[in-house]
Amino acid sequence: MTERKSNGKSILISGCSSGIGLCVARGLRERGYQIIASARRQEDVEKLRHEGFSAIRLDLDDSESIRQAVRETLTITGGGLYALFNNGAYGQPGAVEDLSRDTLRAQFESNLFGTVELTNQLIPVMRRQGFGRILQNSSVLGIISLPYRGAYNASKYALEGITDTLRLELHGSGIHVSLIEPGPIESRFRANAFAMYKKHIDAEHSAHRDTYRRMEKRLQKAGPAAPFTLPPEAVLKKVIHALESPRPQPRYYVTVPTWLFGILRRLLSTRMLDRVLRMISRGENK
Repeated sequence: MTERKSNGKSILISGCSSGIGLCVARGLRERGYQIIASARRQEDVEKLRHEGFSAIRLDLDDSESIRQAVRETLTITGGGLYALFNNGAYGQPGAVEDLSRDTLRAQFESNLFGTVELTNQLIPVMRRQGFGRILQNSSVLGIISLPYRGAYNASKYALEGITDTLRLELHGSGIHVSLIEPGPIESRFRANAFAMYKKHIDAEHSAHRDTYRRMEKRLQKAGPAAPFTLPPEAVLKKVIHALESPRPQPRYYVTVPTWLFGILRRLLSTRMLDRVLRMISRGENK
């Protein structure tokens, strides 16, 4: 492998097994960043190491795994860390009335609680050094809600709220906080979501059984998930700006749907926006 000159900036990235996380890890390595790539499954960690990354195991559902990952990260970097990209998450499909407490808790453990715990473990490091960047990978579904995504919607809305709070609290510390808000991106998101749907949703005994049958076809369909789907490099471009700009933006919209819904949420009444969102949901689950 060709030796890359380091720019002296290190970054820990969660959820690097595929998709956005892997793309960002590769892209930032090309720019000279010291990458600590993490994944939940050990086999994915080994694949990352085979590709030449400093790779560690990180399970956001497990506090001890988070503490161990932080220790390993700081050992690799010599005690400092320029940036954290919180990318690890999954989507739990299902109507709200079909979500058990345990299913909701599992969604929040990965998408919010683990993310916040990891971030809080690293903020003191950034405070001591007087600088740092924290990037949260949110979603267009942290801006608007779509049916049958209630658990994911709620976890991303919560991530948006706590990140806005964190940004205010860290003002003046030298630590910049940004939200990345992608719409549809080429990844394994649908395949992972389908697995969680099969695991947690009793479709046959649900009032939404017919819709679920159509939804299953969508989740298993090959090709782009939705119109205006972009490759993960679109997210990489925004991550680079958030890491390297002297004044990073609080929010980075990615894909046309995020821009569109960001505007419609401000322009339309709640009733009118609901009508648009119901129409979209009917169209995608035909």
